[in-house]
Amino acid sequence: MSTCSVSKGCFVFKPSPKKRRVSQKTDHDFRGRTDDSEDVKLRFATCQSLWNQMKLETEQVQEDLNKQLFDNLVSFLRRSHSESQEKATEWTCQMKTREIPTAALVLGVNVTDHDLTFRSLSEVLQNSVTPYIALLEAKDCPGIKNLMQKLIGQLMNCYVDVDSFEDEDYVQVSQNRIRCSMTSLINWYGSVTKKTDSETPSKKRTSSSRHWQSPPVVVVFKDMESFTTRVLQDFIVISSQHIHELPLVLIFGIATSPMIIHNLLPHSVSSLLCIELFQSLSCKEHLSTIIDKLLLTAHFPFKLGEKVLQVLINIFLYHDFSVQNFIKGFQLCIVEHFYSQPLSVLCCQLVDAKKRVNSLSHSQCENIRRLPSFRRYVESQVSEKQIALLTADGFLKEVIQKLLEDLHVYHANYMPVLRCLHIFTSSLPKYPLGKQIRELHCACLENRVWETEEYESSLQLARMLNKSDLVTMLQQCVEILMSSSGKEFDKTVEKLKEFLTQFQKLEGEAFQERDVSVSSQKELQKKTDLYHLQKSLLELKESRRSKKLTKFEVLRFELVDYIDSLVRNYLVPADHKTLHEIMYFNTASVLREHLNAAPRIALHTALNNPYCYLENQALKSDGGSISNKAPDICIVYKLHLECGRLINLSDWLEAFSTVVTGAEGPNADAASSDQVDDVIHLRNVMKTQEQELRSQGSSCKSFFYQDTGVTNSTVLHCRGGWTSWSEPQLSGKSLTSINSEPASVMANTTAMKKHPVLFLL
Repeated sequence: MSTCSVSKGCFVFKPSPKKRRVSQKTDHDFRGRTDDSEDVKLRFATCQSLWNQMKLETEQVQEDLNKQLFDNLVSFLRRSHSESQEKATEWTCQMKTREIPTAALVLGVNVTDHDLTFRSLSEVLQNSVTPYIALLEAKDCPGIKNLMQKLIGQLMNCYVDVDSFEDEDYVQVSQNRIRCSMTSLINWYGSVTKKTDSETPSKKRTSSSRHWQSPPVVVVFKDMESFTTRVLQDFIVISSQHIHELPLVLIFGIATSPMIIHNLLPHSVSSLLCIELFQSLSCKEHLSTIIDKLLLTAHFPFKLGEKVLQVLINIFLYHDFSVQNFIKGFQLCIVEHFYSQPLSVLCCQLVDAKKRVNSLSHSQCENIRRLPSFRRYVESQVSEKQIALLTADGFLKEVIQKLLEDLHVYHANYMPVLRCLHIFTSSLPKYPLGKQIRELHCACLENRVWETEEYESSLQLARMLNKSDLVTMLQQCVEILMSSSGKEFDKTVEKLKEFLTQFQKLEGEAFQERDVSVSSQKELQKKTDLYHLQKSLLELKESRRSKKLTKFEVLRFELVDYIDSLVRNYLVPADHKTLHEIMYFNTASVLREHLNAAPRIALHTALNNPYCYLENQALKSDGGSISNKAPDICIVYKLHLECGRLINLSDWLEAFSTVVTGAEGPNADAASSDQVDDVIHLRNVMKTQEQELRSQGSSCKSFFYQDTGVTNSTVLHCRGGWTSWSEPQLSGKSLTSINSEPASVMANTTAMKKHPVLFLL
C-alpha cells in the first residue's frame, strides 16, 4: 500500500471486513509497569471475569429498560399492517389511503447511545416482525439517489443475510446488479413474498412463527434532524404513491423534539404521514439504574472512590449524557485498577479471596504492610501484635482474612442503610443531601456525612414530617432491610416495625386531643367581658409556651434519632476501612488524563518528542538536540520552536536540510543539501502553521516579503491561508496590508531560496 504523503510518518491501513481475519485467542496479561509483580495472569483473569459479569449485568439492564419501548413499537407495527385488523380496528380506519405509518422515536440528546438502541431494535424486529429493515444515516444520504441506493442495498443484504449489510463490498455488488428505483424495490418485494408463499408447509410454518405473512418494510432514519428537507420530502412523496404495493413503515430517530418533523416538512408532506409518538427512558434515569446495579450493590467487589465517581458523573452531565461512555469509563477504571494495583488479585468474592490469601508470597505480604490503611491499623494495635503483624507472614494472613471479611460485611450493611437514608432525605424541601442516591453516596464516601451541615439540616426537616409520610417511609425501609443480605438487621427490622405499630396506635389518641382543642376554642367563643377574655388569652399563651411535646412528636424524634444512629454505625467512609485500597479505585488523575483530552498538549508532545508515543529507540534525543531519524514534521516543528518572533523561510529550509543530511558527517558533499525536496519542506511548513493556527487562533500569523525584485510568484501564509503574489503586487505593501489580503492557494518554491520571506509568530 502507498500514500500520497511526501513526508515520513505512521499510516494506518484498516482492512476491509471481508479480508479481516479473526486471530486465535492467546494468553494476555498485564505486562509493562508491573512485569516484576507476581500473579499477573491471575489478576488479568480476575479482571476479565469481573468485567464480563458486569457487562452481562449492564446488557440485561438495558434490555429491561428498553423492553416496554420495543413492545410498544412492535404493537404499533401490528396495528399498521395487520391484515386481520385492517378493517376492524378503529385506528386503521382513520388512516387515509396514502398515509405512511410513522413512529417518531424520541431518544434524547445522548446521540452516542442511539446506535446501540437502534441495533437492539433491529434485532427485536428481525426476530419477531420482519426481516426487511434498513437503517439510514444522513451522512450516507445526501440525495434521494444515494438514499435509494442504501435502502435497496441494505434490504437485499437483509434478505440474503441479516448481518451482511455491514459489508460495503457486497452493497456495491447488489447496487450494480439492480436498478435503484421504487419500481425495482416493489418487484423485489413481490418476488420475495411469492417465494415465501410457495415454500413447503413445514418451512412456511417455521417462518410464520417468527415473521408475519407479507411482513412490512421498516425504514429507520437514525438521525432525522440531520437529513436535508429535500431528501425527506422526495422519499415520503414517492413512497406514499406506492404504499398499497409496498407495506412501508418509517421510524424517525429524534434527539430533540417531535416538532422537528413539522419544522423540516411542509404540511403537504407531513399530512402523508400517520405519526405516533414514542418516548424512550431518560438518560439520567438510565444512568441511575446502571449505578444502582453496578456500584450500589455488594454483589461486585470492585468499587469506585468518591473523586473517580464524581469525574465520571461530571463527564456525563456536562459533556455528552452518554450512558455508553460512562460504562466505558467504568471499564477503564477496572482495567487501570487491576493493572496498577498488585494486590487487586484479592478483589474477588470472599471465598476466593480467602483462598488466595493463603498463597500470598512474602513480597505480596510486604505490599500489604505498605498500604496506608493497614499501617494505621497496625499503629492502633498493642506492641506485641504490631511486631507479629510486621514480621510473621502466617499471622498476617490470618488477620488479612478477618479484615477482608469485615470489608465485605461493611459493603453488605452499607448499601441498605444508604437506601434507607435516601428514602428519608429525597423528599425533603430543597434536597439538602441531593435528590439522587448517587449524590448521597458521594457525600458518604467523601467524609463522615453526619458531620456536615447538610445532614444537620436534613435531620431538622425530618423532625417536621407528618405521620403519613413517616409511615410510608418506614414501610419502605422495612422492605429494604428484609431483602438485604446483611445479618445484623434483624433487630433493626423489629425496631422499625415497633415504630410502625406505635404510629398506628396514635390515631385514636389524636382524635381525643382534637376534641379537647375544639372544646377549648368553644369556651373562648362564649360571650365575656374584656378583662376575662384578656386573662384567658394570656393563660392560653402561657400554656402553649410550657406545652409538652405530644406523643407523636416524641415518637417522631425517637425515630429520627434511631435513623441517625444507623447512619453513624454503618455509613462510615470507605477510606476509613482497612485494606480499602484492594477494592477501591481512587486515582482520579489517571482517569482525567485518559478521558478529558488536551489536544494542544498532546500535539505538542507528539511533535516535540515523538519517542513519547512511537517508543522507537532511534528517536531518543539528548537535551535539545534534534534527531535526523525523526519524522520531517517533527524536525520542522522543533526548528520552528528555536526561532523567535520572526523566521526567515530560507534559513528554515537550510536548517531543515542540515538536520536531515546530518548523518552523512562533515565530509559530505555540499550539494547533498540541495537533494532535500523543497516540496517536502513546504508541506511541513504548512502543517506546522495549521497546528499553530489551531492552537493560538487564526489571526496570530502574519507574513511579509523582504525583497521586491521578484518576477516569479511567491507563496506567503496570511490569515486566510497560503497566498500567491507577484512582484507588482508585493511592491510597497506593508505587513498589515498583506495580512488583510484574501487567500488563494498557489505555490512556487523556486523564488523562496533566492528571495527570503519572513513571517511573524
